[in-house]
Amino acid sequence: MSLLDIRGVSVHFGGVHALEQVSLNLNDGELLGLIGPNGAGKTTMLRVITGVVRASRGTVQLEGKLLNALPTHLRVRKGLGFAQQLVRPFQEMTLVENVAFAVGSEHTRHPWRSLLRVERKAALREGREWLAKVGIDGAADSLPTAVPLGFLKRLEVARALAIRPRMLLLDEPLAGLNQAEATAFADILVELNHQGQTILLIEHNLAEVRRICSRLVVLDNGRKLDEGSPEVVLTNPAVQEAYIGQGTVYADN
Repeated sequence: MSLLDIRGVSVHFGGVHALEQVSLNLNDGELLGLIGPNGAGKTTMLRVITGVVRASRGTVQLEGKLLNALPTHLRVRKGLGFAQQLVRPFQEMTLVENVAFAVGSEHTRHPWRSLLRVERKAALREGREWLAKVGIDGAADSLPTAVPLGFLKRLEVARALAIRPRMLLLDEPLAGLNQAEATAFADILVELNHQGQTILLIEHNLAEVRRICSRLVVLDNGRKLDEGSPEVVLTNPAVQEAYIGQGTVYADN
């Protein structure tokens, strides 16, 4: 069953066609990879899904409900969670307080109040549980400035999970990590998926994408180039041609 259904989406900025008639779907319980070379249209698609950019044509539906006219915060209320590539935690809050703030936003329209209410202890306790899900509960009481980038990337995912989304949209969570860190983080994403979390992963690390995703959608020059299993898609000569010149290393090379 499709959880996210995107049909015939086009985005035009003046004479520039950032996306042209792109359709894709994300099934309930799936870990889907959205890939493509730089400038392929992945970021534009992310912005269309989150409501930052309006589609010139086409529709975006979540659980059969049309999202096109909804602003970002209402899409979040409908079940969309997302973690940004550039992590921007509250620097004056500890990691667990950052997640507790997100926990509060899931329970009230005034998340700042959640840090002052009687439920603060409950929010902090739940925050630690989400940090444990991504393997950084040992640093729960640290400030963001005291932990490495890999921990901040995981914090961003924990904050997104804290609102209990129906689907989780991840924008290059492995960017900036060494291969060992990327593999460890990718294993966590697999475990979250096995626990029932539906994930749409936008990522450049093709070795990890190939290893953990059940299906891939490839964009190139604003159009869908291919779709299918990682083994088939990443051996497609057209897909490999799209990546030539970007220094991409394939998992089987």
